[in-house]
Amino acid sequence: MAESWATSGVDLHLEPVGPGGLRRGLTDALRDAVRTGRLAPGTRLPSSRALAADLGIARNTVGEAYADLVAEGWLTARQGSGTRVAERTVVPPSDPARRPRVPPRPTHNLVPGTPDLAAFPRAEWARAARRALTAAPNDALGYGDPRGRVELRTALAGYLARVRGVRCDPDHLVVTAGFSHALRILGPVLRARGADSVAVESYGLDAYWGLLQAAGLATPALPCDELGTDTGPLTTEGVLLTPAHQFPMGMPLHPDRRAAVVDWARRTDSLVLEDDYDGEFRYDRQPVGALQGLDPDRVVYLGTASKSLAPGIRLGWMVLPPALTREVIAVKGHVDTVGVLEQLTLAEFLTSGAYDRQVRASRLRYRRRRDALAAAVAERAPGVRVTGVAAGLHALLRLPPGTEPSVVQAAAWQGLALHGLSFHRHPEAVAEPLDALVVGYGTPPDSAWAGALEALCRVLP
Repeated sequence: MAESWATSGVDLHLEPVGPGGLRRGLTDALRDAVRTGRLAPGTRLPSSRALAADLGIARNTVGEAYADLVAEGWLTARQGSGTRVAERTVVPPSDPARRPRVPPRPTHNLVPGTPDLAAFPRAEWARAARRALTAAPNDALGYGDPRGRVELRTALAGYLARVRGVRCDPDHLVVTAGFSHALRILGPVLRARGADSVAVESYGLDAYWGLLQAAGLATPALPCDELGTDTGPLTTEGVLLTPAHQFPMGMPLHPDRRAAVVDWARRTDSLVLEDDYDGEFRYDRQPVGALQGLDPDRVVYLGTASKSLAPGIRLGWMVLPPALTREVIAVKGHVDTVGVLEQLTLAEFLTSGAYDRQVRASRLRYRRRRDALAAAVAERAPGVRVTGVAAGLHALLRLPPGTEPSVVQAAAWQGLALHGLSFHRHPEAVAEPLDALVVGYGTPPDSAWAGALEALCRVLP
């Protein structure tokens, strides 16, 4: 009880200096902190005893400064509630000449790459986090294994084997902070192995090409047709593919080409980087297993929880060929760099069955959206063909030749955010450009889906 004053209130950074003595200096410092918003309205201040001890001044000096500011209206003091910053509107200083122009937020968002964030299972995740933290050993909160927590690696190895046909053990699985983090690690590893280039698909995400290029790797583009990416022209030391559901074209890689790319990797001692994009979201086709299952020694399997849960939890994983594990750890660093609490929670989410339930519920919700999208386009814009919808969270809407730029512009005028296919085209792609829209039907919350679909139909030719 005698030391309770030492832990009350909040820590404050104040410099009670200036002409007029300590009382005036402290009063001016507190007033300035409130005026500028550094002390927000409602903030409870330390007791006069605690603040006096922190600043090394007399308690009476603090009490008098508080009383001055209460009289001026900057602070309030009530019995049992302590001294607080008075409720008032804080207007931050502004400089119109330097204020950046922020574009207005779109009314509707159909940009691909994000799930329905409103559907994140908050209550179930919170329960899993509580159970995981309660059961976690004390050493789990240390720096940790650079591969990630063994609980998560073990849970992922079992889940990926059961659901995606991945062949791995926890020792060769590395937890990352998402897919981009994995590429930031793998790029330098490939360069250290003597690679000069990694082939990529003609359509994809420029951010990923950029990460490989930042590691000093060229990224030549492979052609694409109705069978998926054509790996026949491969002359590089590696290739990055989305074989389960090509982004953004939407087709799986044909079985003959799956076998051919693995055979190429064996013959040339090369690596395949498998981005298992949307691998868990399939609707009316048979499951397409992971390419990694054909040759775990030549394929690096890459996955994340970004679509099944949310990108904000920043969790991904690499299933590595055994010979590559040590090199990856050397580049990643010798301590775990991914939040341990998120890892433990996801491990609990997987082992409890909550992750399976979340994926199944999401699959049903997204399938209904896909069906509504296809039906609306068929009715309102019969000249537009919907493709690539057997799986995933986006659809490709094939447009009449030459109409993509005008449709994307019309969508912007309608407050509708979406991407044309040209946005995802590799600069070195050799095929004739296609006019199409890449529509992310997983992005809007349920409450906004009908409005987004209506806005889309209004701009289609």
